[in-house]
Amino acid sequence: MNFVSRVWLGGLERGMAGLDRMAHRGGSRPAHLTTGMRGEDAAYFYLRRKGYIVVARRWSPGHQPGDLDLIAWSGELLCIVEVKSRTAHDMTPAQAAVDAHERKMMRRIARQYVRQLPMEMPPQVRFDVISVYMVPGEPKKFVHFEAAFGWGDKDERF
Repeated sequence: MNFVSRVWLGGLERGMAGLDRMAHRGGSRPAHLTTGMRGEDAAYFYLRRKGYIVVARRWSPGHQPGDLDLIAWSGELLCIVEVKSRTAHDMTPAQAAVDAHERKMMRRIARQYVRQLPMEMPPQVRFDVISVYMVPGEPKKFVHFEAAFGWGDKDERF
């Protein structure tokens, strides 16, 4: 990523954070939801800086519960990304919150997303988890688990 792109992306990230703070002044949203949305925004910019092309955020099929936090392309590979955000380093890492139920839901919704793509052959899909640690007074920390799990339970890494 060249210098101009990095500067533009950084400005966009700061601008979105400022607009978000202004929009939610007064605290109408629970703190855990605000933390989650801030983490998803941070993960979006993290992936952009790594060269991913993010094509969807909070994608939902509409008729069933659940959504996919981020959907991005890394070359020819479609990446379905679950984001877990924390404001402290707890004993349990953030990615541990992606339990069997959540992985099953993500697989179901990912199948629906892939089916609606205008492609003759379905792309290769990878399921990632990004843990975002936003500890007050510290820079954001990202832990990216590429291929954290696959289409079947036997493919799970954690």
